[in-house]
Amino acid sequence: MKTSGKNILGYNFSSIGETVFFAKNPGTGNQLETPYHEATLKEINQAITLAENAFTQYREKTGEEKALFLETIAEELLQIEEELVGLCGQETGLPAGRLKGELGRTTGQLKLFATVLRDGSWVDARVDTADLNRKPFPKSDIRQMQIALGPVGVFGASNFPLAFSVAGGDTASALAAGCTIVVKAHPAHPGTSELVGKAIVSAAKRCDMPDGVFSLVQGASIAVGQAIVRNPLIKAIGFTGSFRGGKALFDEAARREEPIPVYAEMGSVNPVFVLPGILKENHQTLAEGLSNSVQLGAGQFCTNPGITVLPKTKESKVFEDVLKNSVQVSESATMLTEAIQKGYNLGLEKLKVKKEVESISTGKKTEGHSQGVAEVLSVCASDFLSDKELEEEVFGPSTLLVRTEDKNEIMDIAKNLNGHLTATVHGTEEDLYEYADLLKVLERKVGRLLINGFPTGVEVCHSMVHGGPFPATTDARMTSVGTAAITRFTRPMCYQNYPDSLLPDELKTENPLSILRMENGKYVLPN
Repeated sequence: MKTSGKNILGYNFSSIGETVFFAKNPGTGNQLETPYHEATLKEINQAITLAENAFTQYREKTGEEKALFLETIAEELLQIEEELVGLCGQETGLPAGRLKGELGRTTGQLKLFATVLRDGSWVDARVDTADLNRKPFPKSDIRQMQIALGPVGVFGASNFPLAFSVAGGDTASALAAGCTIVVKAHPAHPGTSELVGKAIVSAAKRCDMPDGVFSLVQGASIAVGQAIVRNPLIKAIGFTGSFRGGKALFDEAARREEPIPVYAEMGSVNPVFVLPGILKENHQTLAEGLSNSVQLGAGQFCTNPGITVLPKTKESKVFEDVLKNSVQVSESATMLTEAIQKGYNLGLEKLKVKKEVESISTGKKTEGHSQGVAEVLSVCASDFLSDKELEEEVFGPSTLLVRTEDKNEIMDIAKNLNGHLTATVHGTEEDLYEYADLLKVLERKVGRLLINGFPTGVEVCHSMVHGGPFPATTDARMTSVGTAAITRFTRPMCYQNYPDSLLPDELKTENPLSILRMENGKYVLPN
């Protein structure tokens, strides 16, 4: 399967635009040979019109039919694993082992949503039967379930070119919800995006899905993304990326005549709190674990621990020494793009020009292009609390140690945090009892709260929350990972006094799909 550099408009390919761009190998800085045609406004609107037309058919597909479609996408991806991993490695600099693992996650979440569709209970069906004898007024028959929104725009992420990109979580959950999609490929890995897009189209044809259930448009300019958001047929947006990019899409959607939801996961520093008791018992292991977490994937995970809150004790000095030594002997790693590497260095310099911030350890820079060098910075709690810029994300392999004098400073830091994806607390049983109020504060600041672990690594499962209060995301009520992500792309629909024969199967009196439902206020298990 070769890359063409063309846009995928339903079952057809198009390259009418004259503007082209090229991917680069971030490890060498060399331009790859295939030119990719930036989608024109005509092509974007054509893709969205196809999605609208396909939606009227796709939304009527059964859970079994949609489940089979998702599983077939997974099959198609596995059939091109070798070629996909090879090209993706060239475009991202990521090692083959990491990409194979990410492909497994991508296919795994497609299959997980297939199990949700087969179960069917995700629609949250609610049935209140009529009571014509109720006084003083009769009660109508009222039933409710979740239905698909319509065509969805999905923006591929740079840091997970498979699991958060063309066939990633946004695509899997939107297709599972019954939505058609138009994906904006990330310009850092356009060839990878095209290969995945072709695999989805192949699956769609195999499963007899309507032309336009999926489209992929390419583009290095912001105009392509803006055109997707502005089109009145698009009913929701899924995005993973920078705060600047996500907020721009959110604002664009709010300016529409019909505003639409933008589910943007935008950035986070994921604070780690180390409490005194566990620091005394376990300082060396904690420091080594933090070093590994900070440097995982060259620090390019959205759950990278960018702030570490540490009490000033004799054990904290040993902790810092272990952390410093671990970072000093570490070698740099290739970052995803030149722009990301430059942004990382600029972010570090922005912190280091502040007189209250000290760089206490730096890794080794190895040969190669776009190298991200690990670094540990430090600041005292009082200075951290007086400067909100110190809480801003630096996307890469670094962390800022915040030294605290007492519990009051720890609590003040927690209370003054912005919204983040995660917060982590390391503590003994006694620590956690003494700092129970810290946990309550952090519940209001993040979407996922960890005890005695590190935030890098997000399990794809039914109970995962990968989200959090603004500015981590644009909607703290939602998650972009796990099966609960499906409801981002649905809305509740109520049917009153409907003939049973016209109701969706999920709401019919006999419950032909045998799903869990709420009936007259009580959840009823299927027979």
